[in-house]
Amino acid sequence: MNLTTQKRLAASILKIGINRVWINPKEIDEVSRAITREGVKQLIDQKIIKAKPQKGISSYRSKKLKEQKKKGKRKGRGSVKGAKYARTPKKQAWMTTIRALRKDLKSMRDSEEIDPTTYRKLYRMAKGGAFRSKSYMKTYARDHDLIKKEE
Repeated sequence: MNLTTQKRLAASILKIGINRVWINPKEIDEVSRAITREGVKQLIDQKIIKAKPQKGISSYRSKKLKEQKKKGKRKGRGSVKGAKYARTPKKQAWMTTIRALRKDLKSMRDSEEIDPTTYRKLYRMAKGGAFRSKSYMKTYARDHDLIKKEE
């Protein structure tokens, strides 16, 4: 039995797509007799024609992935996109390093480990890119006897 007209009318009334219209298979004869919008509306009221539930997109996999990334997983070389310095630009890396060096220098000066002249010298060297980390700077200062020895 061809119920395309009834399905189309029901879809229009229910404001859904034709594929979401459900017709009770036991009541097909009654549905085929309904040829007007009013007839189809009555069948909808009698629950012979219903709207199927809307299908959604499961977010389970994406939530699981997000959880893994939160733990620090899935971040290997194969997952890295973009150019070499796309994730942390050179400027960002420089800013992080120089701020750490300057903070360390200030604390050394304030605690009088180094005198202001040495502070200024190391500050300038840091600006010139002489040290790649705090430990390198401290090693340099120790090797060149720039740190005051407590007696």
